[in-house]
Amino acid sequence: VVKRKEQAVLAAAVQLQSAADPEANRAGAEAGIRAAAAAGAELVVLPEKWTVLGSDEQTLAAAESLDGPSMTLCSNLAAELQIDLVAGSFAERREGHDRLSNTCVHFGPDGLRRATFRKIHMFDVDVNGRSYRESTIFEPGDGPVLTTLADGTVAGLAVCFDIRFPQMFTSMAAAGAEVLCITAAFTKETTEAHWQPVLRSRAIETGCHVVAANQCGLDGANLPTGGRSMIIAPFGNVLCELGSDDPGVATAPLDRQLREHVRMAMPLTKLERPEAAVLPRLGDT
Repeated sequence: VVKRKEQAVLAAAVQLQSAADPEANRAGAEAGIRAAAAAGAELVVLPEKWTVLGSDEQTLAAAESLDGPSMTLCSNLAAELQIDLVAGSFAERREGHDRLSNTCVHFGPDGLRRATFRKIHMFDVDVNGRSYRESTIFEPGDGPVLTTLADGTVAGLAVCFDIRFPQMFTSMAAAGAEVLCITAAFTKETTEAHWQPVLRSRAIETGCHVVAANQCGLDGANLPTGGRSMIIAPFGNVLCELGSDDPGVATAPLDRQLREHVRMAMPLTKLERPEAAVLPRLGDT
């Protein structure tokens, strides 16, 4: 049985500027993880596609397996630094699968893999005249995943576009999630328009802390990402937020007593009516 800490866990969202060079990306991620741990963070979250962020061709060329160099690095760092490491997401190549998976892994302080989540919702959209079709080389995952941190806190994992689908998060909260670890590479335009409002909504709807790590700067295809990695309290207030353009580390305590107070005052998962989630009827027909 894991003994829960009475004091707050210090969490860190690591903001990176990843591009097409996996070795350079690993070096940048390691520096960010070590900086977070040096600041006292016990839970560290990396952004989406930090191992390679660029064109489809660049992504396919740098795809790895779960036991490849990037996840091996994260396992070793989690064990060395004695942290819970939500290792962002990476382009995972799996035997027997024609397309890649956009995969998020949680490593415990012992370096062991505690959970593996594969992004469910593909970013197949048009933004400011540019088409994004993630499903061209990635396949969707098959369901939400919860994991348990070293102190017993239950965390839900999500990747980027997943955060636009609130039912995924309310279902995780109903199943026991207390913290939402979100790894992202939001475009600059969607970061400016939607990033903070959507993240605050997920916190408010679930009564969870949200730890959200985003990419910043230009990626390997010369496309801008939006930064503003942040940590949000369960009542929706932003505890810390980075700027738009530069890598860095945002840290904040995840106060369990505050979370429990918010959930007791506003027990949304208990008050939700299942019949409200079914397809609505039209008027009196």
